[in-house]
Amino acid sequence: MYNVSQEQLETIDVILKDDLLSIGVHCAIIIDVAGNTIAQLDNGRCSFDVASFAALAAGNFAAVDAMAKLVGEQQFSLHFHRGENESIHFSKVNEDILLICIFGQDVSLGFLRLKTSEVIDKIKLIWSR
Repeated sequence: MYNVSQEQLETIDVILKDDLLSIGVHCAIIIDVAGNTIAQLDNGRCSFDVASFAALAAGNFAAVDAMAKLVGEQQFSLHFHRGENESIHFSKVNEDILLICIFGQDVSLGFLRLKTSEVIDKIKLIWSR
């Protein structure tokens, strides 16, 4: 499990709320590559099992990374799955950490990519202290 202080977690929650939930993201989850949840914030209407989701997301990311290597890429640093009502955007924070956003059709993918990039920079800054 990633070692994060309570103060860092509280700051990360504020960032997730202000930068992602405020633009319409339904749920933002930070996990390690083993599938352990580090932080999770949602709009109050998400009803799925976050622990199961995190484990499946880590497995999905590992599988896609293996596919990247098969086609000659070092990695694919972001993944996106579009559904009819909900979509999932995965981004690497660093080699061990993933940021996952679940969002509906009312959020622009381009805007979400911009915001997740900003969030990742802020999280890296917090963890560098």
